[in-house]
Amino acid sequence: MATEAATENATYEEFLGKVKRISNVKNAAGILGWDQEVVMPEGGTPARSQQRSALSAIAHELLTDDEMGELLDELESQELDDEQAAVVREVRREYERATRVPGELVEEISRTTSEALPQWKEAKAEDDFSIFAPTLEKLVELKREYAEHIDPEKDPYEVLFADYEPYLGIDTAEEMLSRLRDELVPLIDSIRESGVELASPFDGTYDTDTQEQLSRDILDTLGYDWDRGRLDTAPHPFSSGTQFDARVTTRFDESDPLGAMMSTIHEFGHATYTQGLPDEQYGTPLGQSRDLTAHESQSRIWENHVGRSRAFWERFLPALKERFPDVEDVSVEDMYEAANRVYEDNLIRVEADELTYHMHIVVRFEIEKALIRGEIEVEDVPELWNDKYEEYLGIRPDTDSEGCLQDIHWSHGSFGYFPTYSLGSVLAAQLYAKAEEDIPDLEDQIRAGEFDDFHDWLTTNVHQHGCLYTTDDLIQEATGEEFTADYFVEYVNEKYSELYDLE
Repeated sequence: MATEAATENATYEEFLGKVKRISNVKNAAGILGWDQEVVMPEGGTPARSQQRSALSAIAHELLTDDEMGELLDELESQELDDEQAAVVREVRREYERATRVPGELVEEISRTTSEALPQWKEAKAEDDFSIFAPTLEKLVELKREYAEHIDPEKDPYEVLFADYEPYLGIDTAEEMLSRLRDELVPLIDSIRESGVELASPFDGTYDTDTQEQLSRDILDTLGYDWDRGRLDTAPHPFSSGTQFDARVTTRFDESDPLGAMMSTIHEFGHATYTQGLPDEQYGTPLGQSRDLTAHESQSRIWENHVGRSRAFWERFLPALKERFPDVEDVSVEDMYEAANRVYEDNLIRVEADELTYHMHIVVRFEIEKALIRGEIEVEDVPELWNDKYEEYLGIRPDTDSEGCLQDIHWSHGSFGYFPTYSLGSVLAAQLYAKAEEDIPDLEDQIRAGEFDDFHDWLTTNVHQHGCLYTTDDLIQEATGEEFTADYFVEYVNEKYSELYDLE
């Protein structure tokens, strides 16, 4: 019996060694991606595309190796503890998908996305969709081919969505987004009809160096671990890395310091999740974040439930005034209102208010579904985009840059990603409601700049589990309930009814 147990343990250890090697290759590719978006010279693309393509191919080969399949088969016939079973479950899912996709296609997708990034940047800078359109068309074709290999019987968009959220299902995404559209459009209309004007305290020029110092103040206040992270700028803010190196980026607009502050808080939420993953599980699924719904819930819980609260501005307003003395007369209520204004003419998702944000998600969700399903052509995108913005938001972009070129995701080949933004916001409200129940003085702690209890709650209930649970089980474990939009709907109705004097 002891010899059999030792053999089984040796099998698992051999398997785990292979899993960690794959993770390290992927993490190295992630650093190259970060470098390309943040500091790489513009001329570096030809070499970088080959480097990232090679690493993608190596990771694919390691994952799809026959020996990996044999180890999975052997382990699935053994009695495993919960943690071992979770690791095997997660790797099996990746293995099954990866073995159906030819390595050459994986390399081609990686190479094309690396080459797509500078083309997207140029197209956005030149306000010319035609510069990016041929590459987008190629990426759509490649991702359709990818989905076809994985499951030719399924809707290709459903297959791609499962790359980012494998457990909740596309039906859940469609139901949630439909409910948000049905609930938020009337609320937004009521706000616009209310005639209430909230404070807009920033009227001037705010230099970017000082804004960066303010962003660092925010990260200090919230508890960012600088020993395992850094702050940089990027055309499109993002966070990436591992629990040992979780980096954030933001961007600055000299006329809108609030935008950079909220962006920094958002990316902090992603990074603090990553930093909260268990060190000892690095390189395994237990040391990796649960998929994008959970990840986005962490950025949105910090951005919306903390960063847009009165309590936060009671704490942080003095730091803002110290950095920008010309806002000396601005009050806490002014900042609370400014952080929660619903804009009539906002065209940019990452600058959107908390409500219209989700209409931006719905637009891209509907368009990329149609693209992948072959219901529309790439050349149709700008006009369809503008039509949908007019329908859902009552505004029409004048340029491609503020329209269909505004987000970076398609240049990454990330089709199926966008629904998780709204799913994460919904989950954030559900998690925050439970945190408030478990930490009765949470608002007072935020007001005092004391975030340890909140960090600990999130780490205990979300971060430390890695991928131990599926998404739906993680939500059940953390909140005691199934995934629901009820908390989000109640939260936004209560908050914005008060702000805009709605009946």
